[in-house]
Amino acid sequence: MNRRQLLGRTAALAVAAACAASALAADRFPSKPVTLIVPFAPGGNLDVVARTLAPALEKALGQNVIVDNRAGAGGAIGASFVARAEADGHTLLVTTPNAVGVLPQMTKTTYKLASFQPVGQIATTPLVVMVRKQSRYADIAALLADARAKPGQISVAHSGPGTTNHIAIFQLEAAANIQLNIVAYKGSGPALVDLIGGQVDTMVDQLSSSTTHIQSGALRPLAVMSRDRDPTLPGVPTLREAGLADFEAVTASGLLAPAGTPAANVETLNAALRKALADPAVAAKLVQLGSPGKPSTAAEWQAQLQQEEKRAVALAASGKLKSD
Repeated sequence: MNRRQLLGRTAALAVAAACAASALAADRFPSKPVTLIVPFAPGGNLDVVARTLAPALEKALGQNVIVDNRAGAGGAIGASFVARAEADGHTLLVTTPNAVGVLPQMTKTTYKLASFQPVGQIATTPLVVMVRKQSRYADIAALLADARAKPGQISVAHSGPGTTNHIAIFQLEAAANIQLNIVAYKGSGPALVDLIGGQVDTMVDQLSSSTTHIQSGALRPLAVMSRDRDPTLPGVPTLREAGLADFEAVTASGLLAPAGTPAANVETLNAALRKALADPAVAAKLVQLGSPGKPSTAAEWQAQLQQEEKRAVALAASGKLKSD
C-alpha cells in the first residue's frame, strides 16, 4: 500500500468514526437539557412539586432539568407550548388531569388529550379549604352556614378554570347545597396572596402549595377534601366529618410529553421519574409538602387522564362545566 492509499484509507476511517459518533449522539437520550413546563405561576402546587423533583430527575437522567413557568388560561398556555414542542421527550408538561382533559371541554384550545404522550404520575395531593387567620369563620360549619344564608356572596378563590380546585368547588357547592362567588386566578400563588390580604373569603387549594402559609399562621385550614384526615394536619376534619357524605377530591400530578415521542424515550423518562421519586430526600420532602409521591406506569397515568376526560365531557354536556 502506497502513501496515497494509506492516507485515503485513514481519512475514510476518520469519516466513518465521526459518522458513527454522530449517530450515537443522536440516539442517546436525553442529549440536551430537559425542560419541565409548569402551566401555572410560581408558588402553586405543580410548581412546588416540579422544583422538588427536578434535582433528583436531573441526577437520574444525567442532564440538566429546567423548570419553566408558563402561566395563563387555566394551564392552556403551558399545555399548548408542550403540545407544539418537538416530540423527542426534552420538553415535558407537569400537569394535573384537568389542564389536558377538562379545560378542552370548557373552552377552545389548540390541543386535546390525544396531543400528549403520558410519561407517568408524580404525586397525589389533598385539597384543603382555607381562610386567612383573621377570618370570622371559626370552622367549616360556620363557613357553610354563612354560604347557605348568603347565596353567591361568599367568595372562593381557585388557581384557574378547569383545575382540580375549580372542579372541587363545583363538587362542594353540590354536596353542601350552596352557591359561592367563584374567583379564578392564574395559579395558586396569586390567589394565596389575595386570600391572605383579605380580597377573597376562602380558597380551595392543594395542601402542597399552602403548607408554608398554614405553618406560618397566615392561613387557617378549615377542612380537607380527602377521604381521610391528612397526617400533616391531624386536627383538621374532613368534609365528610362536616356532614358531606362520601365527599372526596384530590389532585393527581404527572408528566406528559408531546404525542409521537419515541417509546424508548418515554421508557427512559418513566424509569428516571420512578428513580427520582424513590430518592428518600425527595419522598420525605413531598410528604412534608403534603403531596406524597405516587409513581405509575405510563399506561396507568393515561387511564387516569382518560377517566377525568370522560367525567369532564359529561359535566360539559350537562352545562355545569364552563369557563368563568
